[in-house]
Amino acid sequence: MLRSMYSGVSGMRGFQTKLDVIGNNIANVNTLGFKSGRVMFKDIMSQTVSGVTAPVEGGQGGVNAQQIGLGVSIGSVDTMHLAGSAMTTNNPTDLRIDGDGFFVVRLSDDQETPFLTRAGDFHMDAARNLITSDGLHVLNSDGEAIQLAAEVTAFSISSDGTIVQTMADGTTEPGVRIGMAKVSNPQGLEKIGGNLYRMTLNANADGELVITTPNDAEAGTGKIVSGQLEMSNVDLTGEFTEMIVTQRGFQANSRIITTSDEVLQEVVNLKR
Repeated sequence: MLRSMYSGVSGMRGFQTKLDVIGNNIANVNTLGFKSGRVMFKDIMSQTVSGVTAPVEGGQGGVNAQQIGLGVSIGSVDTMHLAGSAMTTNNPTDLRIDGDGFFVVRLSDDQETPFLTRAGDFHMDAARNLITSDGLHVLNSDGEAIQLAAEVTAFSISSDGTIVQTMADGTTEPGVRIGMAKVSNPQGLEKIGGNLYRMTLNANADGELVITTPNDAEAGTGKIVSGQLEMSNVDLTGEFTEMIVTQRGFQANSRIITTSDEVLQEVVNLKR
């Protein structure tokens, strides 16, 4: 009886965590470059009532073990790095990655390891730096902040990340290329807020961040699409369906606790 009560408690805790993840997914349904989360459960160690008996040749057959489960726990909270839908803006500094790469940004030159992001809503500041909405510098393929020269009057960004510059005399010339990074295990990245990810030891070997270029066939970074943004990959239909399942699972586990309490009450009432 007590085992069932604690199993119900563990189930309620697990479904509460899943509901937290679902709520965060729905809240970020319109967040640029957001990747939805997913909760996976695993069973807790089972209590063995009787062990296994091997079959005896010419005698009694084998007997399976008798085990009683002790509840559920959180197995993992995964970040689903699936591509989000494209939104056309026709703004030349809005960039979308058509592939598995990440933009590389940093707050200042003193930052040793840059951050990664899939949100490509970039801007030009007063010093002609290419920056994010929070003022982080977008890096080129050499790991340096991108800054346009004063003689550049207009520019466009090609699919390989090259910034094609229009000079004051009307001529065009290629500039630097936007940097991009490919991560071996994107689910190993750490979310730090602001559409940013931090490199970890489980994302790349030794936590090393290698900056390459867009449309790199060897690295598999993907090409850049200018004038578009990547939206959130949250599927509202799936999230609301999972919310219903989670709510019913929570209610069912609470019923286990209530029923176990009623059984214990009957045991107590045996002695009057």
